[in-house]
Amino acid sequence: MGYRVGVDIGGTFADFCAFDEASGRIETVKVLSTPATPGQEVIDGLGALHERFGIAPSDITYFTHGTTVGINSIIMRKGIRLCLFATENFTDVLELARLKMPDPYDLLSSRPEPLVTRDRVIGIAERMLADGTVDVPLSRESLAEGVARARALGAEGIVISFLHSYRNPAHEAEAAELIAELAPELHVFCSHRIRPIIREYERSSTAVIHGYVQPRVSDYIGALKGALGGIGVGPEPMITKSNGGVMSAELGRTACVEMLLSGTAAGVMGAAFVARAAGEANVLSLDIGGTSADVAVIEGGAPGFGAAEMVGDFPIFVPTVSVTSIGEGGGSIARIDAAGLLAVGPESAGSTPGPAAYGRGGTEPTITDAFVALGLVDLGALGYGMVSIDRGAAEAAIAPLAAALGRSLAETAEGIIGIAVSGMFREVSKLASRRGIDLAEFTLLAFGGGGPMMACFLARELGMKRVLVPRTPGVLSALGGLTADIRNDFTATAYYELGPETLPALRESVAALSARARHWMEQEQGHAGAALLTASAEMRYKGQSFEIEVELAAEALAAGDIATLRGAFDAEHLRLYGHADETAPIQVIAVNMVVSAASPRPVLPRAEPAPHEAAPAGHLPVHLDGAACEVPLYRREALTPGARFAGPCVVAQDDTTTVVPAGFAGTVDAHGNMLLTQGGADAH
Repeated sequence: MGYRVGVDIGGTFADFCAFDEASGRIETVKVLSTPATPGQEVIDGLGALHERFGIAPSDITYFTHGTTVGINSIIMRKGIRLCLFATENFTDVLELARLKMPDPYDLLSSRPEPLVTRDRVIGIAERMLADGTVDVPLSRESLAEGVARARALGAEGIVISFLHSYRNPAHEAEAAELIAELAPELHVFCSHRIRPIIREYERSSTAVIHGYVQPRVSDYIGALKGALGGIGVGPEPMITKSNGGVMSAELGRTACVEMLLSGTAAGVMGAAFVARAAGEANVLSLDIGGTSADVAVIEGGAPGFGAAEMVGDFPIFVPTVSVTSIGEGGGSIARIDAAGLLAVGPESAGSTPGPAAYGRGGTEPTITDAFVALGLVDLGALGYGMVSIDRGAAEAAIAPLAAALGRSLAETAEGIIGIAVSGMFREVSKLASRRGIDLAEFTLLAFGGGGPMMACFLARELGMKRVLVPRTPGVLSALGGLTADIRNDFTATAYYELGPETLPALRESVAALSARARHWMEQEQGHAGAALLTASAEMRYKGQSFEIEVELAAEALAAGDIATLRGAFDAEHLRLYGHADETAPIQVIAVNMVVSAASPRPVLPRAEPAPHEAAPAGHLPVHLDGAACEVPLYRREALTPGARFAGPCVVAQDDTTTVVPAGFAGTVDAHGNMLLTQGGADAH
């Protein structure tokens, strides 16, 4: 017995959650992120756990870690210099993409420059047909010329993405061997090994993103493993994945494309875990950190999954937890735009220097500074004592904006918050429309350092009646890593009509993927226990352009029950689009397999609620909803199960501040979660 430790690194803080396997107790700390020296915050945080709670590195039996090294390399364009080898005459694949405007409401919008610019995309003489037969053999001379050109362009790595390699990867594999002989110093990445999907842009884009960050991620994981071993952490570290699972850190060095959204995914998994414990089936999670606000829909206690989430400016086509990121976090900077109007984000002050109120040299006004200037943040230390709040610095940062706008400082600060909320409202409304959900039937679950500060304001605008704030909202993403299963996804392209004659091929694909999944779980992850295998197929009516993923019932597949297999697709098509064509032929485009094994999960502490009126620790002079007033200040640790209170008020705790406007009534449930109800009987 020992401690299971989860770590999540954000733009401002690194969060740590330690679960005592013997007692079930959960301990948490925060330390400042160290973007200049990635990995140092992990060592700092483990030191803080030892100092505060006596948890020595040798006491750690399980360690899982969400990293932002990969996604930050993409956002800041700090990956390696790549060349892309594509089939001759198909070298515009990244430029053409899907010919979609980034913003259909802005005729002047433009797509971002690809990670591999057009001058570094090199055509190679070869051609594979869609059925996997060779039309033009791979030309060694053409490949040698391409390698020479890549070297001349200063390439550090080469991505190979040939036409139809998902069907027959022989040319990509042969090219990789030749490049290793001709230029052994270059990193080489084959698209069929990264994600063998059918569409050329999606496969090429995913391979490029992987190649762009892989050396940086590999170096980071190597340094992290060395540092953990150096201080006595024994177990193999695990890495949280974009799909909400975990894998060994060593595997992450070669499968880094699968962990680019690990931090956001861990947050959603943590939110789902807390929601299930609280009995909340339908939840909208709101994770606000220093840089962004991440929103996800959780229905029936489970998050949604997708395969085309955005990583920075680019889509990544691997299975991920569906998260919508909005460029408005606690550190997002407010400014006057070109039209002379107040605007917020997406630029962030990050952790260095951070918001002006943190007293670390920041001078630009942020959303956090707006809350501080309005008196809505207790002036004691935040982040477990890592920062002290300087209200004067926050006011000084906002003052130039107020002067430029001809408004008071309080009006300007409220304007900053209002603009941030309106941006979130816009994106969340679009998400709700896409998912076809009524937000009034959902609970807003707020976490991250900034989520509880803004949750009630956003819920009020969205018409949501309930806000749930977990007991330790600032470190929920770290907790999410401890609730994640060991999980991986496998895929194989099919591309045939569903029918009796293709049933053997469908069974063969499922069997092959099952074997790969078991090997990954047992041999690469070292898991000897039970594992769950779930097969699905991406299907469409013949003539359609896009697929729907439908689970393949094992019994129907074994029995050759085509009617049940197609009936599942018809039913899902009807659910999504309101109609189904039960006579149209169905195409199977790809077969997928998910393998998962449960990890031991923390048990949230529970105490029977004893209803009582909460006693404030003091009062704060604030400016809220356009007026100056004095509101109660509650300490979160004093709000025991059954405590009741009402807005307007402020609830302060080590890892965040919850702002409760008028019209919300609060109570504390058996797990220590705060439930804030709009229009509740006790609200005033």
